[in-house]
Amino acid sequence: MTERLELCIADITIAVSSLDLDLKFWVGGGNKKFIVEEVAPNIKLWVSWSELCEEISGEKIFDSGLLWKLYELNGFYLFRFASPALGSSPYKIAKMQKDFKWGEVFLHRPYFDPGLAVYPLEYPLDELLFINFLAMGKGVEIHASGVIDLFGQGHLFVGQSGAGKTMMANLWKDAPGITVLSDDRIILRKMENTIWMYGTPWHGEAGLASPAKALLTGIYFLEHGEENKLVLHKPAPSLGRLFACIFPPFYSREGVDFTLGFLEDVVRNVPCYELKFKPDKSVVELIQQNV
Repeated sequence: MTERLELCIADITIAVSSLDLDLKFWVGGGNKKFIVEEVAPNIKLWVSWSELCEEISGEKIFDSGLLWKLYELNGFYLFRFASPALGSSPYKIAKMQKDFKWGEVFLHRPYFDPGLAVYPLEYPLDELLFINFLAMGKGVEIHASGVIDLFGQGHLFVGQSGAGKTMMANLWKDAPGITVLSDDRIILRKMENTIWMYGTPWHGEAGLASPAKALLTGIYFLEHGEENKLVLHKPAPSLGRLFACIFPPFYSREGVDFTLGFLEDVVRNVPCYELKFKPDKSVVELIQQNV
């Protein structure tokens, strides 16, 4: 247990500090791999206990339809997290500056055992913070699995649920010299005029996550097939298929504009393919031969 934690995802560090002596943190699952120490943070959060009201003042600008809603109040964003299993009051509220460099997290004390440590960034807050910070000119998160091959090159396998992202990750994971970055969520960033891909802790069913990164050398739009077939894709349709698999902040015009421009840059500089594949390791050999 600790009163401060730091996580680094896609070369972006978030530092979280407790403001209450009896509020301790813990980190579990794939998030443990992303813990760092004494790194200058890009995002700073302070966490405290509170007695949260059922309603929030401010203008509601987005409703996920599930756990969270987003409000705007006095120049800040307010993320409201609630669950019917707990009660009518939110269990957590995150108040963020609009540049997402600073914020506060309030936990509804009646819902938590003060004697137990908590993970204050519990999903989906952690992912929401990074999606919004990336949209400030830093990069994008995409619904994809990703691997680093034996030669250090990054391959991105894109698709909606059921397309075969987890299956593809499992086919690669035991190959010699291979690193699976994630079986469900990958972050893309442009650094020094080069597109990089990063692993994230937001894995899928296979539970595969790594903090590693690699140069992005190929994008593959997944489809199940009776045989393996790799066809080069043109940039224009590739842009549309990529956009359908990302997580842009639709409530931010600037964020969406940046995201579209970033994806245009990606498809102009990285070859994109349509990949029909059968569920065996022969598809791994096909891709490695194509490098």
